[in-house]
Amino acid sequence: MSTPKDLKFSETDEWIKVKGNTALIGITDFAQSQLSDIVYVEYELDVDDDFEKDETVATVESVKAAADIHAPVSGTILEINEALIDNPEHLNEDPYGSWLFKISIEDPSEVDALMDAETYDRFCEDRGD
Repeated sequence: MSTPKDLKFSETDEWIKVKGNTALIGITDFAQSQLSDIVYVEYELDVDDDFEKDETVATVESVKAAADIHAPVSGTILEINEALIDNPEHLNEDPYGSWLFKISIEDPSEVDALMDAETYDRFCEDRGD
């Protein structure tokens, strides 16, 4: 799967798609492939909750492991993708189309510190994928 060029990426394998002062957050193709079959999504936060960059905002469990999902930037939860609670496998099927949260960004400069697609691809290659 090619890495979308319109996203930014964290070192903990979350992606963010920014539109104005809001953004969608999800997990990368690399993350879902490392986890394998995702069977459970648990949200640690709810709508209107504030969070800090790198804070754990959700947990994703697969048949093989559990992984914390970290916020790539600070902000406030605007919406939770509740469809993933009943259909967590969508994260495997379409990792860049299956977002976890819609957020309001607190500090836009935090987005600038994230990796672009090319840098993220190199980062994944360096980890042996």
